[in-house]
Amino acid sequence: MDSETPKNTASSPSSSMASKLVLYSHWQSSCAWRVRFALKLKGLSYEYKAVNLAKGEQFTPEFEKLNPLHFVPVLVDGDLVVSDSYAILLYLEEKYPQNALLPVDPRLRAINLQAASIISSSIQPLHMLSVLKYIEEKAGPGERLSWAQCNIEKGFLALENLLKGFAGKYAMGEEVYMADVFLAPQISVATRRFNVDMSKFPTLNMIYESCKALPEFQASLPECQPDAVH
Repeated sequence: MDSETPKNTASSPSSSMASKLVLYSHWQSSCAWRVRFALKLKGLSYEYKAVNLAKGEQFTPEFEKLNPLHFVPVLVDGDLVVSDSYAILLYLEEKYPQNALLPVDPRLRAINLQAASIISSSIQPLHMLSVLKYIEEKAGPGERLSWAQCNIEKGFLALENLLKGFAGKYAMGEEVYMADVFLAPQISVATRRFNVDMSKFPTLNMIYESCKALPEFQASLPECQPDAVH
């Protein structure tokens, strides 16, 4: 556990540097949610630019210049454009090291990156709306939920086994790190949209309950975003 490993508290960049950050987001995107959570934890101000996915704004020529894959989130920092939440978080960690989201210890850094990768590559892509629509077309309307639940639970089992030897209040002990930033939004989506039973994953559920109490997490909630539809 990393409860006694001090976090990197390097001095914050000037507010003028932080104010350059622009986040292209959609309120319901769990990938964008990770970035919002991370920005709040790092104390970085940013301009929120909503991309209405339902109206197809991700396919406009303007957005295609930012991300030819037509996905949110996209982070703009001055003249630099970074897409993909995993890449964005690694960039933020390098450029804005205050309130570090990766531990100093190489072993614990590796565990954090592994947890983040499991979510970003082996869970979330398998329950994207486009994938679920394809499953429904090929296998019938009753299959999309079971497909999503099966793949989410497979990933959660891997994460439960990975983190149970390290977790305390959070994934790595008593400090919030990148694993938590990826986990908490994913668990929220799993329970709200896909009715995943978190009692099967007690370590992950404990981490989620701790994250839910954080003001930074609450501020990053989908329903708190400017483009949220209630």
